[in-house]
Amino acid sequence: MAKILILYSSTLGQTRKIGDRLRQVIEQQGHEITLVSVDDESQVELQSFDKIVIGASIHYGKHSPKIINFIKRNKLLLDSKPNAFFSVNIVARKPDKNQPDTNPYLRKFLKQITWNPRKLAVFAGKLEYPKYSFFDRLMIRLIMLITKGPTDPNTVIEYTDWQQVDAFGRVITEMSL
Repeated sequence: MAKILILYSSTLGQTRKIGDRLRQVIEQQGHEITLVSVDDESQVELQSFDKIVIGASIHYGKHSPKIINFIKRNKLLLDSKPNAFFSVNIVARKPDKNQPDTNPYLRKFLKQITWNPRKLAVFAGKLEYPKYSFFDRLMIRLIMLITKGPTDPNTVIEYTDWQQVDAFGRVITEMSL
């Protein structure tokens, strides 16, 4: 049984929901999971975990600066343990952008950091116009118009492929040094 940390940054909750699903899948394999927001990372003892998984959503084209800072501060520790990273973004709803080697946000992120996660995943997020602020709704509708996505301001679509999330959970359980 491994002790696994899933540290996440979530803007509207979908990354946390994905982290929770990973927790469920991994716990079914007999492992102990701690799911914690990057905002609360100081409350966990990183050294005590056998594996570390980091997840982050995209907001206005970027992953959270808090995640980037966490990675920079803890690179040596991350490198010393089995580790993984997953990105959650709406562009991953497209079949040609839903893999680590084809997702532009993940590719850009990996160029920003010196850490090389051992396992990578990209998951499509959730489009939920009614939850967005007026400005966010306008901006996301514009982006969707350009990318041929839904623009109706009442649209709520969960694009996350839960089978893909479950499969990544199994990959995490099998990770070793």
